[in-house]
Amino acid sequence: MSGFRFNLMPDSIAALSTDDELKIEQILLILRQDYDEHAVHQLMRKFCHETTSEEIRKKGMEFLYMYGYYDDLQRLITKNRSSESPSNRKWAEVYQLTLDRKQRRYPANDVLRKASKFRTDETELKCLIEFIKLAVYFSRHEYGMLGNILEKQQQLFEKVTDCFMLAFFHNRLDQNLFVYYLVRNEAIIARKYAFRALKEATSPITKISLHIRLGLSYMHDTYLQGIYHLTEALKLAKKENLQTEVENIEQRNIPFLSAHFNQLEGITSTDISEQAHIEIAKGNYAKAEALLSEIEINSPFKLYYLGMAKQDERILLQSYNDFIEKRSDYFFSRLPLNALRKMTG
Repeated sequence: MSGFRFNLMPDSIAALSTDDELKIEQILLILRQDYDEHAVHQLMRKFCHETTSEEIRKKGMEFLYMYGYYDDLQRLITKNRSSESPSNRKWAEVYQLTLDRKQRRYPANDVLRKASKFRTDETELKCLIEFIKLAVYFSRHEYGMLGNILEKQQQLFEKVTDCFMLAFFHNRLDQNLFVYYLVRNEAIIARKYAFRALKEATSPITKISLHIRLGLSYMHDTYLQGIYHLTEALKLAKKENLQTEVENIEQRNIPFLSAHFNQLEGITSTDISEQAHIEIAKGNYAKAEALLSEIEINSPFKLYYLGMAKQDERILLQSYNDFIEKRSDYFFSRLPLNALRKMTG
């Protein structure tokens, strides 16, 4: 498909944009008969803007969001905002809030307040609002808030009849359940949801995120399994030319896992906290402490590094308490806990 010109939609497909009877999943099915997945995505980006179907304009926002086409999504939100359909205008409002949260345009508290005040009778929109709340709590590491929302989501799903939206919702939910069960230290259950989400996902960004978290989920088990998933994430990020993700994996995730397992051959990092972590793994505690003195100790992870560098039980205990009390994170809290156990013998 390298010679395909995406700025021009084939006449046969352009004709579909005026057919208000076809559903978005039918359009996708038609496109997949003739084009590879990359081409399908590019055609759908254009189709979502050219269709005269109000229904597809609504559902197209979910497609664009889940595949990370945020500029296209903003344009479609604007188009839906000016729709004569009250439902389309409501959907536009919810996806604007979704995008604002994703791109951190407003403080998390403002996003949460707007989501909580939103009123609708449409079940799909209720689901989307709950996903916004979930994302805010995840971003603030307030994992203790997740249980009730995740349960509410599953009840709402039973009322969703649209197969296209439901498939995306289930994929979103599986990703959330993966993290939820992981922080509860139920790694085997967590991975079940992660592998299911990975199997269903076609968005590179989603796959990269899942591989990274899966890699870290083996932190208390095996280096080889963990590094396999981080390497898969890196391959995908490079293939898609996602430089931010490439840097995050190369400079933070891989050094973190490698230092944890003391697999340090060829491992370096531009991140100061991970440089300290590497020095700790080498037993260079004074050098690690000097590095950590250059940065703000503003997370339980950095507190864990500081406790290790200083070989200080009190600091490690504080790190453990912060993981539990501030994040309800029972998975990563095992880092300072295990260090304390080794230190006290």
